[in-house]
Amino acid sequence: MDLGSLQVWAGGRFCRYDEAKVGLLTHALNYGTGCFEGVRGYWEAHESELYLLSLREHYERLHDSARLLMMKLPHSVDELCDITIDLCARNHFEVDLYVRPLAYKSAEMIGVRLHGVEDAFAIIAVPYTAYYDTDGGLKCCTSAWRRMDDAVAPARGKITGVYVNSALAKSEAILSGFDEAILLSHDGHVSEGSAENIFMVKEGVLYTPDCSQNILEGITRKTVMMLAREHLDLQVVERSIDRSELFSCDEVFFTGSAVGVQWVESIDHRLIADGSIGPITQQLHTLYESLTHGKLTEHLSFLTPVYAGRRAAVR
Repeated sequence: MDLGSLQVWAGGRFCRYDEAKVGLLTHALNYGTGCFEGVRGYWEAHESELYLLSLREHYERLHDSARLLMMKLPHSVDELCDITIDLCARNHFEVDLYVRPLAYKSAEMIGVRLHGVEDAFAIIAVPYTAYYDTDGGLKCCTSAWRRMDDAVAPARGKITGVYVNSALAKSEAILSGFDEAILLSHDGHVSEGSAENIFMVKEGVLYTPDCSQNILEGITRKTVMMLAREHLDLQVVERSIDRSELFSCDEVFFTGSAVGVQWVESIDHRLIADGSIGPITQQLHTLYESLTHGKLTEHLSFLTPVYAGRRAAVR
């Protein structure tokens, strides 16, 4: 796609992508002093509507991440939601998409610190289809890289610099012939994927690592836990999980804004059960897809329509 003419939000205004520039000495570029979100948009052709998923929750978390970096976002959550809706409409998107809000230390300077450094904020939205290039399950490995501990850098924030941890693990996995990495926490328990939360199913119970394992408290993770409890009447347990438990469980899957619900075929060359998608994972995947496309009417509050308000205004 031609990014140059894409409308973005930068410097407090709408402008073209090729007009939004950062300098080589930009603090965030040199030191990783930024935070971001990833908001999914789902195009529903039958309704001619674009739905933004959990928009408010993402901007609430972005405000939390910004505070960790001694930054203050220039807009409230409501204002950020309105800007994002307007941005998507200005680009006339009629496809699934990914919205990337980014707050960062913008001063062009040498010196590592957080205080007294100028901030900036931008939003870009781009067409987006699938995170993984596969229709099947993922072949995963346990990474030699450990998940960064919260005492080293805040695991609960989506901090740009922290994602070098994920990049190291992901490339290690791909270059070793796998699709994805699973990182362990500092104490050797399962933490998460390179950019996803992880779940396992054992004897009809859904398990996922608790926050003490340095996970990002995923918005999709929370949504899937709700679907499991309310629609499948499943018990959901948050606790530490040993690596060896993954080898003997019945199902494993990842969740995340980018990936949705994605099943795992094998870990460290060991098939999960018979290597096919499990029934609970399949049900949760179907429920999640229905929710994101406005088919679960009891959960429409999760969705923000982009075009409905504009059509109503024209009438």
